[in-house]
Amino acid sequence: MGLNVTRSVLPTWLARLMCGTAVLCLAGGISFPAVAQTNDALAGNFKTNPNAQMLLESDELVYDINAKTISAVGGVQIDYDGNRLVARQVTYDQKTGRLKAMGKVEIVEKDGNRIYAENLDVTDDFKEGFINTLRVESADNTRFAAESAERIGGEITKFNNGIYTACEPCRDKPGKAPLWQVRAQKIIWNGKKKTIRFERGRFELFGMPLAFMPAFEIADPTVKRKSGFLMPSYKYETDLGYGVSVPYFWALAPNYDLTLTGTGYTKQGFLAEAEWRHRLANGEYSINLAGISQRDPREFYKPTPGADPNDDNHYEDWNNRARGLIASKGAIHINPRWTLGWDVMAQSDKAFAYRYGIENYADYNKTDQIYLTGLHDRNYFDLRFYKFHVQESIKESSVNSYEPKQPWVLPSLDYAYIPTQPLVGGELNFNLNLQALSRDKVDGTAATGLSRTGYLSGIKGNDGRITGEVEWKRTFITDSGLVLTPILALRGDGMYVDSDTVGVNRDQAFRGLATAGLEAKYPILFTAANSTHVLEPTAQIFVRNNEPYAGQMPNEDAQSFVFDASSLFERDKFSGYDRVEGGTRANLGIRYSGTFNNGLSLNGIAGQSFQLGGLNSFATQDFVNAGAESGLESARSDYVAMIGANYGSYNLTTGGRFDKDTLEMRRGEVAATAAGKYGTLFTKYAFIDAQPTYGFTEDRQEVTLGGSLKITPNWRVLGSGTYDIVHDTLVKQVAALAYDDECFTYQMSYSEQRPINSNGTPGDKTTTFGFNISFRTLWEFGKPVNIGGI
Repeated sequence: MGLNVTRSVLPTWLARLMCGTAVLCLAGGISFPAVAQTNDALAGNFKTNPNAQMLLESDELVYDINAKTISAVGGVQIDYDGNRLVARQVTYDQKTGRLKAMGKVEIVEKDGNRIYAENLDVTDDFKEGFINTLRVESADNTRFAAESAERIGGEITKFNNGIYTACEPCRDKPGKAPLWQVRAQKIIWNGKKKTIRFERGRFELFGMPLAFMPAFEIADPTVKRKSGFLMPSYKYETDLGYGVSVPYFWALAPNYDLTLTGTGYTKQGFLAEAEWRHRLANGEYSINLAGISQRDPREFYKPTPGADPNDDNHYEDWNNRARGLIASKGAIHINPRWTLGWDVMAQSDKAFAYRYGIENYADYNKTDQIYLTGLHDRNYFDLRFYKFHVQESIKESSVNSYEPKQPWVLPSLDYAYIPTQPLVGGELNFNLNLQALSRDKVDGTAATGLSRTGYLSGIKGNDGRITGEVEWKRTFITDSGLVLTPILALRGDGMYVDSDTVGVNRDQAFRGLATAGLEAKYPILFTAANSTHVLEPTAQIFVRNNEPYAGQMPNEDAQSFVFDASSLFERDKFSGYDRVEGGTRANLGIRYSGTFNNGLSLNGIAGQSFQLGGLNSFATQDFVNAGAESGLESARSDYVAMIGANYGSYNLTTGGRFDKDTLEMRRGEVAATAAGKYGTLFTKYAFIDAQPTYGFTEDRQEVTLGGSLKITPNWRVLGSGTYDIVHDTLVKQVAALAYDDECFTYQMSYSEQRPINSNGTPGDKTTTFGFNISFRTLWEFGKPVNIGGI
């Protein structure tokens, strides 16, 4: 006895009639088993919504009451929980609990996976079954194909005569072999262990067998973390030799793991590394260990002048064979407002991490810090403890090391608060800064007191400062468009010094500064047929008392002072709190911005600053010569200007400082970037006039050029170089060749560095080779190449 129904959604009465123990009945329809979860089933995962409704559509629906089978025939389409099955015929046998789909079977999952087969025969729980002529395309663009597949025990799927690849088929020639594929007699997908095992397989490149492999295993592409060996990497460095690294990743738990890495260097021997990572409910942290017993430490040491370089006794500390480090970084989110974090490192010597390229700790200038930050509404709190490392090589520092001169900052505190309610119609803000430093050794070229010929970057001993400042400002706009902003500020500093450094004559001081200022701007708008321009003449005046104890106290955080267009309209042009600008000063200039209908935009600033009265803070003597030869040390400053242009992917920025009398350039910079269909290009030129006060008796000029050229859609050539014009030396060059597509990347690089020594001569040359080969989801060798600016 049979019952036929033409194309329609099943009526409720028929759905109820056809209900059996192996079929899920829903109001208004009937559900076959979760056929749309085939790929999850292959991996051993069942993720369906038990409350989801199913829609079945076919040309004909046949229910055989005697045989207890349900068959959807002709143009079958089943939609269930975001998944879809399409076939010519689908039959469910209630007696055997088996589901059969026949004729160009296609299953599309809601996560994007697609399964194609000629026939499908499985149990209703997908624990057992057979599939003929199977092809699987996953959402992450990996592909399986097999003559047949067999499902065993609900956990293991065996592909017979299977192929695996992460490459897309050629659009012009779909039958052409992909760039790479793994062909095996059996591919075993273990859903419980999350592994894919290939037996009696071979690796093919461009359709040609490249390597025969009796058996190997990789992680399931859906698995992000699995224990096992990671792909080795290769490197070359002058003092280390050739090196090969082999890491082992140990996934101990979903939230913590351990990576052990061994690296063998031809010159220095075996380097061992370990990294522990742990993710917590409210943060994460990591711990790194590394160590080596060096085979030839002489590569890092400078021989005694005039000695036989082959005589070990004439190398300074050459017996220092053991080197290593322990380091950690992390952040704990105490609550949504407060975060406690750290990034610290302790090593056997000042350059171990830098010379051996320990990941995350190989920066030449490395800063250790422990911090506590808080942010809420208009309150900001930042407390930090610092230790600075200069990872100079032993060759560089055998005579005069920078490392002992680096201070401990215990602590540095910043607090800012802006009340929500205005005061007299204006905005009020409070700032607090505190710092305390300790240093074991004087950092300076001379400790001869307050002299422009001396340079005392840091004192031996302890010093500290606490600064509090309150500022009020309000903006008025007149009927004519003039913008006026009065500014009032009050600042106080308490400072102390505990040091026997020659030239430091005060052990404590209090510094107070009151400021009254006014800024006036008059924006003028010009419009044309194809563009809009805004000119904004700007004038500022700040009336203050003289800077108390100008230059007489240590300057730790206001040393990197540069006067340019970006700082022209700053109320205090010093870069930190240890120095403060005093006296009466006026700043005059003009701002410009323009936009064009074709997408071009321009912006610029130009102006000059004037010391109208009182003590010029930039002309006073200072331990670090702050302000000397800055362009602000006279009553009338040098001119500063900057202009920038942007047009789509093309950018140009140029700026400089020009002598107030001769307009001769004292400092200048030009930077440009471009990107197009065939690659990218960047260039930078920098010029700094001679500064004898700082020990630079010659002009400094440097130009950098780099970019990438796309030879084909997949092949690129990359490179960059930095040339010291004054010393006629190529100080840095990097070149690389790269190929990349959806399933394969290849990079090979060469880099060379040759820094200029303090006496103006080229230093030792360091050469590095590297390469990276990656077959996506399968293997990766080496490390990706990183070329700055590209």
